[in-house]
Amino acid sequence: MMDLLAVQTSTAYPTLVTMVYTLLLAFVLSSMIGFTYEKTFLGLSYSRNFVQALVLSSIVASTVMQAIGDNVGRGLGMLGALSIVRFRTSFKDPRDIMFLFAALGAGIGCGVNAWAIAAGGTSAFCVIAFILSRSGLGTKNFFDGMLRFTMPNESEARVALEKVLRANIKTFVLITMREVDGGARIDCAYQIRLRRNHPAAEILTELTKVQGLSDIHFMMQDATTEV
Repeated sequence: MMDLLAVQTSTAYPTLVTMVYTLLLAFVLSSMIGFTYEKTFLGLSYSRNFVQALVLSSIVASTVMQAIGDNVGRGLGMLGALSIVRFRTSFKDPRDIMFLFAALGAGIGCGVNAWAIAAGGTSAFCVIAFILSRSGLGTKNFFDGMLRFTMPNESEARVALEKVLRANIKTFVLITMREVDGGARIDCAYQIRLRRNHPAAEILTELTKVQGLSDIHFMMQDATTEV
């Protein structure tokens, strides 16, 4: 009974207390990684499910490593069993992959009782992720959001639109354009960067004055979330 309640550093036969400590630490560290992801996210499609998947993947990795322990045969058997799993999820942002690897790394570190390494590595990862998100490293053109609308498929409307955009927006890039209503109208989407003295509401007001524009929507880059 005393053996089950003892804390150990060997991975051969983890005790009950060791398993509880390991899973609890994996949960805390992966929650830190999820919190960091949430606060440093700069994309257009935030997913709550992905943050929860970070925590769950760390728990699973920790459990698997404890089950394998120091047994090579058991590890090979686990590898064979998991080889039938096929992951077909595509990651649009390479940064998401790094956060998933960090969560798995924290879980693996906890599972092999390398608690100090897991805690230190996770802390360093979170601090560096916060620094990079505020530093703007690698930023070439930062956009504040996406502007979408439909307009008549006429040259006069394009000229009027471009005049408004150049007067009120610092940078704009056309990302999609498709014909609707049998080619009579065009659905356009722009990535834009706002001027300091021109808020989004003012730009939307100016766009409503352009004859023929309809279905005008502006989505801030850090406000579009999937709950």
